[in-house]
Amino acid sequence: MIRRSLEQSLLENLKQGHVTALFGAKRTGKTVLMQRIAEILSDKKILTVNGEDLDAATILSSQKQSVLSNLVAGYDYLFIDEAQSVPNIGLNLKLLVDTNPGVSVFVTGSSSFDLRNQIGEPLTGRSRYWSIFPFTVSEISHDYLALMRLLPSLLVFGSYPQVYTAENDKEKRIILENIRNGYLLKDVLQLDNVKDSLFVLNLLKYLAFQIGNDVSFNELANSLHSTVKTVKRYIEILEKAFVIFRLTGFSRNLRKEISKSPRIYFWDNGIRNAVISRFEPLELRDDAGKLWENFCISERIKKQTYAESFSSFYFWRTYDQQEIDLIEENEDKLQAYEFKWGDKPARVPAGFERTYPNATFETINRQNFYDFLIPRT
Repeated sequence: MIRRSLEQSLLENLKQGHVTALFGAKRTGKTVLMQRIAEILSDKKILTVNGEDLDAATILSSQKQSVLSNLVAGYDYLFIDEAQSVPNIGLNLKLLVDTNPGVSVFVTGSSSFDLRNQIGEPLTGRSRYWSIFPFTVSEISHDYLALMRLLPSLLVFGSYPQVYTAENDKEKRIILENIRNGYLLKDVLQLDNVKDSLFVLNLLKYLAFQIGNDVSFNELANSLHSTVKTVKRYIEILEKAFVIFRLTGFSRNLRKEISKSPRIYFWDNGIRNAVISRFEPLELRDDAGKLWENFCISERIKKQTYAESFSSFYFWRTYDQQEIDLIEENEDKLQAYEFKWGDKPARVPAGFERTYPNATFETINRQNFYDFLIPRT
């Protein structure tokens, strides 16, 4: 079993009278991590329920103090998997911890259902949230040579737990296609009464080919025969479902810096390739550079999110075509990164160097990715 980076943080936060919530897309390991924590706490009394179970959901949505208290009587912990399926979960959890302060509550759910907002308002100051992603490279291994050998597979098939542990490439592809057609679409379509699965897949295909480029909502709307408002709404839904994320342009000093159009990346390379049904080996592809860029940026953000580094991420581009793939800002410290699958180093754009003389600049390639993506111990 691969140990998840969040395990210790979650354990330390399971306090009496508090709610700990873990969000993430389906099949990223939320349930397995919950089971692992239950094993570690096996000397405690834990009640584990699934929000999709009708009987459990009826009790947990009752908004009756006596019913909720009877449910947790004699238990130290209440673990709720798939909590987004419970109506009014936030208000009921508040009532439960208000009247049973000796109980610690741990819930998992898909952020696509906006569970964080449901829980957050009633439990301000008594709840803590984490997001879980597909495996990070540091969870997979800290062996530099082993990771070097794994890179071609990670760039093509990604690191969803079930995909990573599959026995061969054919099985990896089948699992990814099942995630694409099943769990992924189920999460997206259940949010806000979304019904058009074909539109979702077509939008994702356009975004998959736009990695590393500024995204024009007008162009997407025209290509999809839709409106800008609809395109923006679906992109927000896909972000909530942990399928994609956006970077905005970094702009502080130059009038010619571009900051309005975002760039959109996928949290997992395998999902990106499943969307466009491309699983050829890396050496046969014309998009290896884009896959490397998507991989490095998503892995860096996952690493810093788990480390609670409070970093902000951007890209940088000017109207005269100077650009940098990733800008990381942390306490007024600027770090600029360019990603190259080949060995040739990139040069820092003159405009950036002149405008931000205190920023650092580094090219990330296959030789030096380790320090960029593996936390220091």
